[in-house]
Amino acid sequence: MKHEMPQLKYAKNALEPKMSQETLEYHYGKHLQAYVDNLNRLTENTEFETMPLEDIVRKAEGPVFNNAAQTWNHTFFFNQLTPEHSEMPESFKDALCRDFGSVEIFKEKFTKAAAALFGSGWVWLVKDKDNKLDIISEPNAGNPMRKGLTPIMTIDVWEHAYYIDYRNKRADFINAVLELTDWNRAGELYAAR
Repeated sequence: MKHEMPQLKYAKNALEPKMSQETLEYHYGKHLQAYVDNLNRLTENTEFETMPLEDIVRKAEGPVFNNAAQTWNHTFFFNQLTPEHSEMPESFKDALCRDFGSVEIFKEKFTKAAAALFGSGWVWLVKDKDNKLDIISEPNAGNPMRKGLTPIMTIDVWEHAYYIDYRNKRADFINAVLELTDWNRAGELYAAR
C-alpha cells in the first residue's frame, strides 16, 4: 500500500497569524512529505508494504516505526487544527472536568506537559479502555496507540513545528495550538467507541 500525503482541510494561510503559511509549507509540505516518502521506501518489499498505517505504528520498530509514527502523528495533528472557532461539546467538557477538575486545569496541565517535554516529541490527550482521559508525553515519534490508548488530541513539540513563527517561545506556540484546536473533533473522538 502506497502511503499518500493527507489533504489539509484548510488553506495553508488559513491559520494565520497563529500559524503561518510558511510554517505549513515546511512542517506539512516538507517534513511530513519526507516521512511519507521514507515510509514508502522503507516498507517496499517488506511485511509492512500492504499493512494499514495504524498497524505499522503498532508493530514496527526502528526507522519503519519512526517514519510511520511521524506520518500518523502529523496527519492527526494537522487534522486537529481549524481556522474556525470551535466550542467544546458538553459531554467532552464533562469528561475533562471529571478527570482533571475543570477545562482550565486540563489546559494548564496539557500546556505544562508540552512545555516541559525535553527535546523533541509529542504530548497527547488520550483515553483508556474505560474512557478515562489522561495526558501523556512521548519522546521523538512516540504514539499512544502502542500502549493501547486512544489519541484524542496532540501537540507536536519538535522545534520544526514552531521555530519559524515562534523561534524559541514554545509556550506561545502551545497557546496558539490550543486556540486552533477543533474541539468538536476532539469531542467526537472521545465519544467514539
